[in-house]
Amino acid sequence: MIQIFNEGGPIMWPLLVCSILCVGTVLERLWFTVRERMRRQPALVEEIVGHIERRELAKAMEDGRASGDFVARTLVYALGHRGESFAGAALHAANQELKRFNRGLAVLDTIITLAPLLGLLGTITGMIHAFGLLGGAELNAPQAITGGIAQALIATAFGLGIAITALIPFNYLNSRLEEARHDLQDAASQVELLLGRDHSQVPQAGGAA
Repeated sequence: MIQIFNEGGPIMWPLLVCSILCVGTVLERLWFTVRERMRRQPALVEEIVGHIERRELAKAMEDGRASGDFVARTLVYALGHRGESFAGAALHAANQELKRFNRGLAVLDTIITLAPLLGLLGTITGMIHAFGLLGGAELNAPQAITGGIAQALIATAFGLGIAITALIPFNYLNSRLEEARHDLQDAASQVELLLGRDHSQVPQAGGAA
């Protein structure tokens, strides 16, 4: 492997940096996803919604404040800052939670785009070197030229390998981000409807006509 790395040329060093960043980011994000999944408490979220439906807002905030569920944290924050707008407070809290899920995805997206381009650059520079041998003393040694072309393709192979390896976890993490966004939107919309329904119930004056 070290010999193949050396034969790939100097462009292999940036590719090595890309591969290290890719592996580190994927491992950290997968651990984050597993940890957040273990902290999910859908039953508690339903219990909080039930308290809100019964107008037990203090009880709902008390139950959710001790939870590690990101949906419960969002509802607690929105209930505590609902003075002007519950929807605005819920949107702010949801954005803060989604930032945690989105962290690292930009790095993977950049690596997926950058690694094949670096590999192509390494191949082009290697081909320039190999065809430069045609005008030199090595013209009678075709194996040197073909060997140079083969070595030039190593960078492209590594670049594509890094991009393909990063693409699978990138799509998986994007799906987890969308799942978290849907969970937050569903819970916030449900609570907003409950609060709006209670505010819209105005007592009617007088008896039946």
